[in-house]
Amino acid sequence: MTVKEIIYLSYSNLAMAHSAVTKKQEKYYRLNYMIRAKLNKGLLNGTMNMKTIFDDEKIKLQIGQICNYCGSHEQLSLDHILPQKNGGTDDAENLIYACKKCNSSKGKKDLMQWMKDRNDFLPLMIIRRYLKLVYGYCDKHNLLDLSIDELDDINLPFNVNFLPIKFPEPQNLKLTICDAK
Repeated sequence: MTVKEIIYLSYSNLAMAHSAVTKKQEKYYRLNYMIRAKLNKGLLNGTMNMKTIFDDEKIKLQIGQICNYCGSHEQLSLDHILPQKNGGTDDAENLIYACKKCNSSKGKKDLMQWMKDRNDFLPLMIIRRYLKLVYGYCDKHNLLDLSIDELDDINLPFNVNFLPIKFPEPQNLKLTICDAK
């Protein structure tokens, strides 16, 4: 499987989860699976694209100063979604608010690895932003057509092996940290 295929699969599953959560469904239905299949096919054959990060920036501004991981308003700082220590950029698209506890806990770990270590599923909007950043990084560095195995010897600000492929049932997900589970 190529890097592009795994990113597209994760993004398509995210779209499936997003559609179910927005409709306040307790489980996935046929329509959700159809959304996933259509998007994945469209991404792979080039008739569809991942959305720009513009919508994510609007959501970030609307949420305001709150830890995007736990919802705290205390001791906030900026966190690099793709850790700067591992090669992530210092651009606004790669920055979100995080409380001191979450920021320290995450450190330079890959965001999805940290999510797995915490046994928690982050808000869908954070995962969406993460996937777009990973895609952008891979596109910029000509990595999209490599196989996943070919990334093993390359120092990256993310770990493609932790990209979320399976998403929990929609009742256990939230769009943003401000949404109740």
